[in-house]
Amino acid sequence: MKSTKQNQQNLFLYFCNILIKPMEKIISYPLSFLSMLLFLTVLVIFQPIQWICLNVFGYQTHKKSVDYLNLILLRIGQLLGTTFKAINRELIPKDVPIIFVSNHQSLYDIVGIIWFFRTSHPKFVSKKELGKGIPSVSFNLRHGGSVLIDRKEPKQALPAIKSLAEYIQKYKRAAVIFPEGTRSKTGKPKEFAQSGLKILCKYAPEAFIVPITINNSWKFVKFGAFPYGLGKNITFTVHKPLSVAAYSFEEIMQKTEVAIVNAVQL
Repeated sequence: MKSTKQNQQNLFLYFCNILIKPMEKIISYPLSFLSMLLFLTVLVIFQPIQWICLNVFGYQTHKKSVDYLNLILLRIGQLLGTTFKAINRELIPKDVPIIFVSNHQSLYDIVGIIWFFRTSHPKFVSKKELGKGIPSVSFNLRHGGSVLIDRKEPKQALPAIKSLAEYIQKYKRAAVIFPEGTRSKTGKPKEFAQSGLKILCKYAPEAFIVPITINNSWKFVKFGAFPYGLGKNITFTVHKPLSVAAYSFEEIMQKTEVAIVNAVQL
């Protein structure tokens, strides 16, 4: 009896894959257009909101505006049937500097990290091109505590990352670094670079490394910039924190990479 029911379920899934999956891209076009329009509209609306919050009320109010901006962006993603979930957030230490280390798959990695880990005040190491021309995003990167680096000028990047490390050490906030450098288009992690993380550890000696594995985010942009993938379950899994003071950098790098990569679902 169970075998017959299981066979029926397998047959149903088989026909769903045959009939629905090939149509996903076609169905996605109108939904993606609506989502992109809403996404851009929200970014434009929050540009002056951020300016007012920062210049009239200060850092904390500005941060709140950024938090809720990213919550709204997550809700827009849900219009495409996408779900977002953070797992093991209770593992993140409080009242200490944090260095979030994560694999990188799409723009929604950043949106999810800002919202789900907002109590840690995450700041990013980002490429300088994002520091201008993008409503809300560029403003927050320039004025919210993140640092912008020129990937073509490694010598410029090092002092910028050092300043971020000193910032999180002083204010007990969080730095976010994607050691792959660029997004993975297939979900398979690329080789992890060491230099950025090494500088963060050196100049934030009281910090805890918190590895994060992001799954299925790449499927959101599997067709490219447009249209978006439908019905994806994006997860942010927090792994056991590592005290910078308790391990050598080589141990930190090895343990962090293993934790992240082993939890990636392909």
